[in-house]
Parts: sequence; C-alpha cells; structure tokens
Amino acid sequence: MFKFTSHTIVNNNVCEIYQPLSYFASIWMVAGVKYYICPNVKTIILSCKTLVGPTQKMNLFQSVTSALDNTLASDPTAVIFGEDVAFGGVFRCTVGLRDKYGKDRVFNTPLCEQGIVGFGIGVAVAGATAIAEIQFADYIYPAFDQIVNEAAKYRYRSGNLFDCGNLTIRAPWGCVGHGSLYHSQSPEAFFAHCPGIKVVIPRGPVQAKGLLLSCIADKNPCIFFEPKILYRAAVEQVPVESYTLPLSQAEVLQEGSDVTLLAWGTQIHVMREVADMAQEKLGVSCEVIDLQTILPWDTETVCKSVVKTGRLLISHEAPVTGGFAAEISSTVQEECFLNLEAPISRVCGYDTPFPHVFEPFYIPDKWKCFEAIKRMINY
Repeated sequence: MFKFTSHTIVNNNVCEIYQPLSYFASIWMVAGVKYYICPNVKTIILSCKTLVGPTQKMNLFQSVTSALDNTLASDPTAVIFGEDVAFGGVFRCTVGLRDKYGKDRVFNTPLCEQGIVGFGIGVAVAGATAIAEIQFADYIYPAFDQIVNEAAKYRYRSGNLFDCGNLTIRAPWGCVGHGSLYHSQSPEAFFAHCPGIKVVIPRGPVQAKGLLLSCIADKNPCIFFEPKILYRAAVEQVPVESYTLPLSQAEVLQEGSDVTLLAWGTQIHVMREVADMAQEKLGVSCEVIDLQTILPWDTETVCKSVVKTGRLLISHEAPVTGGFAAEISSTVQEECFLNLEAPISRVCGYDTPFPHVFEPFYIPDKWKCFEAIKRMINY
C-alpha cells in the first residue's frame, strides 16, 4: 500500500513520490529502470515522467520567466500585461518577452490595479489566456473587488455558462529586508476566505515554474504570490521545457516524529533551519511541510503528520490575528484533537503595520520558532 505525497526531480525526470506504510530504506525508480538507495528517506518513487530537454541553472525570477516563455510559445492566445512588464518589470520576470513575442502579447497597462484585473477577466472570459501582473502584492487591494466579486464568482453567477478560469494573477509577495509598509505585505489570508479562486505560493525555482504553469493551465482563476526576497537568493537546476506540479498538494520536505513544522514561501527555509537546530540542540525530530497551495489547502497531508507527531507549529510573515495559520490551527484541532500532545503554536508577524528599521524584530525568525518548539516539547 502506497500513498502519493509529492513530486521531485531526479536526473532530469519529474518523479512521483509515494509513502509506504512500512519501509526502512527507499528505492528511487527513475524512468522505471534506474534505482537509487536512500536509507535516510522513507519514501519510494514508483513512477516518473521523463522531461523533454535539458535542465538549466535558474534563480526564482528566471524560472518564472521560463514558465511565461513556455506559455507564450505554446499558447497563441496567451497575453501578459501589467505595470512595466513590457521592459521586464521591476524584478525582471518578463525581460525579453516583448521582443520575442511582440507588443500585442506583452504590454504595459496604466497604473490601475482594478483595471488590470478587470481587463484580465474580460480577456479570460473571451477565451484567451490572461496573465496579469500586480507590481507588488501590497497594491493588490484596489483590485480586491474585481478578484473577489467578479473573477471568483463569474462561473457561479452564470451557472457555468461563462467563466474566467484562464486568468492568472502574479504578484511579488512578502518581506524583502527593507520594504517597510507598502512593499512587504503577505495578503494571502484575505483571499483564502474567497471560494472560486486558488492561491499558490512557491518556495524556490523548481516549484515556482511548475506551480505557475499549473496555475496557468488550471480552469479556475489563480493568484500566484512570488516571494520577492527569493527572486535572486537561490539557484536550482530547473527544466527548460514545460512541466507542472500539482496544486493543493503539500510537500513533506523532511520526515520527523516529534513536531510538525508547517509553512510556505520564504518561511519554509526558516523552518528547515529550525528543524536542524531542534535536532542538534534538543534531540527533537521535526517533520517539515511546505503547504504550497493556500486555497484549497491540503488538509490530509497536514493532519496525517500531526497524528504522527502530536505537535504542530505554523509560521508565516503575515500578522497573527486572522492569518491563515488560524484556519489551519482550527481545522487540525477539530480533526486531530485526541492526538495532540501540546497546544498548536503559531509563530507569525505581529499585529502592527509592517515596520522598516524594526523588520528584524517583526519577522518570525528561527529563534522565535525554536523557542516555540521548546515550549511544546516541555508542555
């Protein structure tokens, strides 16, 4: 008996990872013929999809560019639009695309977020693939009505006669070290309360490309938040050709037995460091999970982990009150109450506007998360 858990890339292959009920050494089966023994990971790859073409070193913004390039090349209806995207955008995610595909397919818009999303809804309803860029997630709020009352409800209000499922909205997201009030926000929780859209946040270049292409292909409007501090922070071998990773599927990055650490985007890298600290300093085994999709989120993977560990720490940069950690905490408490060994812990941003010089004190860093683990273990 095996259960699908996630995807990975091994030797230029996208591989499906399955978790066996009882297995003490892993066998990685690449393309069905080549085997890798991995005694430290209790998973087995049972099937693989060989990628077409080579991989290339890319950072996160380059992997986004690659995904957009693949889409424009394969879909003649696809258009990309937003403030300054024609010359590459603030973070260079669309650089070179106008020159390659023309000004009718990659073009600037006025500085009007509600107009950008409203236009994207119309493009998608007409049957084309619309990829809208909001220059910073902090400025998505003027488009809130268009997203929540129009895009999310278009299919429902027409009884599925019409929809704008071909709409994807990209936006740089999260803190960056010096962004202060208007260039540091994490607004995912606002949209998690809105049925009819999907909300996705990647942690690195491989996930960014695969998940973005999944959003573009998905038949529901999607919001794709890109952690801007990671745009140039990490380089991975990313397939040049198109590939997708499943939405609404959390990924177990590290297995453990004592505490479940759950995060997404930038914060997942903090969780991995905290897991190493907990093992080294406390002898505590942490299971690290990247949620990846905020809406609809993968309750099964998270709850299965908490049943095993009995403890859950959730961390995100957004303010703690009404943050998405609260929804996760509530669901896990309902589903796993009898398995909990300690109260669920949330380590999040404070209930203040995002500060400038005090950003190091605001963010949920590894030390705050480490102290939360100690409290749970000693409960």
